[in-house]
Amino acid sequence: MITKKQFLIRFIVGNMLLFILLGPFIVFYGPFHSLTYVTVSTILSSRHPQVADFFLADQKIAEITQKYGNTSVTVEPVIQHIDHQIVDEENGIRLENIQGKYFKGIVMLVRNPLQIEVAATKEIGVAGQRLSELVTAEGAVAGINGGGFYDPNSQGNGAYPDGITVRDGQLIHENLNAESSANLIGFNKEGKLILRTVSAQELSSGLIGNLGIQQAVSFEPNLILNGEPQIKGDGGQGLAPRTGIGQKADGTVVFVVIDGRQPEWSMGATLRDLMNVFIEYGAENAVNLDGGSSTELFYQGQIINQLWNIYGERYMPTAFVVMPGKNQSGVGQN
Repeated sequence: MITKKQFLIRFIVGNMLLFILLGPFIVFYGPFHSLTYVTVSTILSSRHPQVADFFLADQKIAEITQKYGNTSVTVEPVIQHIDHQIVDEENGIRLENIQGKYFKGIVMLVRNPLQIEVAATKEIGVAGQRLSELVTAEGAVAGINGGGFYDPNSQGNGAYPDGITVRDGQLIHENLNAESSANLIGFNKEGKLILRTVSAQELSSGLIGNLGIQQAVSFEPNLILNGEPQIKGDGGQGLAPRTGIGQKADGTVVFVVIDGRQPEWSMGATLRDLMNVFIEYGAENAVNLDGGSSTELFYQGQIINQLWNIYGERYMPTAFVVMPGKNQSGVGQN
């Protein structure tokens, strides 16, 4: 004889199992097209994009992302609240907490672009390092995660920086073949942020030296080029933790780190949101950096943002770090 309590438990468990079984079909094949798009684009920007392939064919995934992600370029205010958090006059740094409709993040403004350097793992091809380790080893004041990485051995340890990596004017790693190219994110000798596509042929012909590139990594897409917004629609990658770097006309470097995938804290931002944050801060050039579980801002010995990765800091190949400055003037006006 089944008691009422046992019946209720079985009813609840049965409905939960039914929801678990039917949930993915409702999300991917149901009538809620916007839900399908947000889910697919978010999965594609995660550490396991292959999950989408389990439910949808490549052609269908391409249809979804193109239909909803590639419309017109949209520029609109996204920051709803700003807190002035830290003004570090000695190092020419200003940090501000920002908050949008779905996200919370931090903006770091660095007055002198010549303080920006690239830090790279000391064991390229073997293992990456945590951002805290990269910043500390350089004797830097702060840092954000840098370029992406490729993983030929499926180790997931951030050992191989993808594209082009330049440190102190020297090309220290690249993985381009004759047919490939990479999006260069670099600073030249004058501290100007350079964003451009570089082919293997241009790289071998000495383009890095010709441009005077001192520090560089690779990632994409570009968000703003010479004042022109680049992202159409929402960018086609859904809501996610985001990291970006940009530069204002006066040379001020802008770091943006947005937390994500934490429903009670911050859902994340689209690429359009990230672009619009840079526009609101007056950046003339800006680019998306590796995000997701890599998204991190480290300052004065502490992780400043709220990491999404439950395992803590991710191992990564590169970072942009801020070297110490001395009595920078005008930081309060950034």
